[in-house]
Amino acid sequence: MDPNGNGKRTMPKLMDIYSRQRQDSDSGLECPDLDFVYDDADSLVNEVAELYSYTEQPEFQLNVKAFEDQMREWKLSPFWLKFSDCKRRSIVMKLMDQLEVSNKATRMKAARCILYLAQGCWAELQSDAEQQMWTRKNVILLYESGVFGAFIELLNIEIENSSAASTALRKLAVSVVDSTDLRIVLSVLYIMMEVIRTVRDDDTDEIQNYCEAFKSDLGNLAGEELLAVKLLGMVTRFCSGSAPHFPMKKVLLLLWKTILTSLGGMDTLRELKRTYREQAGLSMTQDTMEVARTMRASSPPASAADLLETQNQKRNSRPFRRSLMKQSSLDETMGMDYEPTDQTDDEVREFEERQAMEEAGEIPRPPSPRPSTPAPSKGKGLPWTPKARQKDLDQFLESTRIKFVGFQLQGDRVSLAGLPQPIHEGVEVLKHNMYTSLAEVQIQKEEDIARNPISTPELSVPQTATEVLYQAMLPNLPQYMIALLKILLAAAPTSKAKTDSINIMSDVLPEEMPLTVLQSMKLGIDVNRHKEIIVKAVSAILLLLLKHLKLNHIYQFEFMSQHLVFANCIPLVLKFFNQNIMAYVGAKNTIPILDFPSCIIGDQPELTAESLEIGDNQQYSWRNIFSCINLLRILNKLTKWKHSRIMMLVVFKSAPILKRTLKVRHAMMQLYVLKLLKMQTKFLGRQWRKSNMRTMSAIYQKVRHRLNDDWAYGNDLDARPWDFQVSLRFKYSYNNSNSV
Repeated sequence: MDPNGNGKRTMPKLMDIYSRQRQDSDSGLECPDLDFVYDDADSLVNEVAELYSYTEQPEFQLNVKAFEDQMREWKLSPFWLKFSDCKRRSIVMKLMDQLEVSNKATRMKAARCILYLAQGCWAELQSDAEQQMWTRKNVILLYESGVFGAFIELLNIEIENSSAASTALRKLAVSVVDSTDLRIVLSVLYIMMEVIRTVRDDDTDEIQNYCEAFKSDLGNLAGEELLAVKLLGMVTRFCSGSAPHFPMKKVLLLLWKTILTSLGGMDTLRELKRTYREQAGLSMTQDTMEVARTMRASSPPASAADLLETQNQKRNSRPFRRSLMKQSSLDETMGMDYEPTDQTDDEVREFEERQAMEEAGEIPRPPSPRPSTPAPSKGKGLPWTPKARQKDLDQFLESTRIKFVGFQLQGDRVSLAGLPQPIHEGVEVLKHNMYTSLAEVQIQKEEDIARNPISTPELSVPQTATEVLYQAMLPNLPQYMIALLKILLAAAPTSKAKTDSINIMSDVLPEEMPLTVLQSMKLGIDVNRHKEIIVKAVSAILLLLLKHLKLNHIYQFEFMSQHLVFANCIPLVLKFFNQNIMAYVGAKNTIPILDFPSCIIGDQPELTAESLEIGDNQQYSWRNIFSCINLLRILNKLTKWKHSRIMMLVVFKSAPILKRTLKVRHAMMQLYVLKLLKMQTKFLGRQWRKSNMRTMSAIYQKVRHRLNDDWAYGNDLDARPWDFQVSLRFKYSYNNSNSV
């Protein structure tokens, strides 16, 4: 024993460094509740800061120099704040003229000047608040002057720049230098997009009108390729290897914000769902996001390893119990010596004497609690209203008629003759909780049109923003899905580096590799941060597309889902979660003093090993929890009511992976994990359900109940797993024949 009362084991040096990076939060029992609030995106400051890698920091000064040189050429003062509004507008128009010249150096110099303005002319300011104010003010001026459209044209020129692509292809290692021009253009577009998208309380009516006009312009570019489709094409070209210099992080971030701005986020989806359901004559139900926000996180079920580790860690601080006396043999095998003290002997003796006195009747035992019906408490209950499908009612009537009457009545959902009164009440309960989804209404309309093509003419399809985007994506949608999943695989922390995989680090690796340990640490944090941001962007893109397509038309959603499943999205997401999820959620791959705009405003401290952690006091990583919830929601959407895909979860042994994810104490994240576990419990066997009763109890408390769903026992016919491959083959052949 050492002086601190610990065992004889000493922590290796590498483990000490590992714990210094604060990725040692592996004990789910000690994890506090996370105050993470799920939203469409993080704050404007954080989203803009994530646009830049730490390797790009020297380029901020190049933007200032380009602006000052340009002002001197025009015989003007290099101080933007001193100009009048009229003068600022004329300067922007001059810069716009330079964007159209044939000389590339002149063109990119003007682009750097505009990027400096979009960044808030930070060289003349003293605080972050001033920088954010001037960023918003300048972005509105740039949008009024038509800079966004001009930079779209500049993006087209850079995409088709064959010399840059051929130069990058000849290089052994593509670095951040090869994508300089593209990064300038994409940064301007992203900052303008993010600033205009973000609504503030103090915005005037004029600014709000600009925001609405900007959103409509993104989704209705007449005669031109949509920006989202253009960016998806860049992703596809990058994954095919023909354009390895494309800065994928910036492309994906801009693609995400383009879809989010043009189609809308959670609030827009909620309003669209309410509108579409009212048009179909359906009532609105509980909103999942709103209910999930009111939930409390539950304690995760502890594994045996966690319990043993906790007992060993707290052995000296906990009261001694007789049940731990058999632990000594385990400690000896682990190389840890247990040395009893006099205090421990006294506790054991006192415990045994008290137990003997209780058995002899000298000390009255506390009365044992008797089971009784608990009194109903007000305001408590399950968070969800249960649902029932029309299929559930039909199956219930069919089985009861065969049992009590002896024959079926196909298509009759009204007649209850010959059925006992409890069955009548059961039918009433099912009808009262009947839920008809928009998907069922849309499928019914399509079946009516297919059955009676002459008497049921097809209605004109409204050209919503989602419909326009889907029609533009449709010819190459399979390639888009494969490319996005390839990038997600390359950015996943569990992926091994392969020589034939795509290089997503081209826009973060410097031209010259670091020489000092401090530079290596900085680059290592930058690379991990880069991967996390890419995962965040890809997961948000896929989820937004799935959500909007499902509302627009169920067949569009199924088409995209089918190609995601064909591209192995389900095992890829499970592979992502097959890691130390607590370490991933609590990862600190960020250097606050190097984040924009902190790295350029005010006095900069010297970069040392200690200064890397200045200002880093958050318990969790916002982007990593956001990514995890998005991926869980994608997995839910792909597998819900799909027997064959649920069986894929079982075949890939997802239950232990998902159970480990329950360690994260966040209610919304746990909800989506429990949903995935609920849909496969009937296939996991009785022994699994017996040994995971805490998980089963959490499912009962937090997940919506479907009446007649035998999820907890697995006695119905759907629990037979042997015919899922037949149903899968039939489903895909049916979908392929319809798509042709």
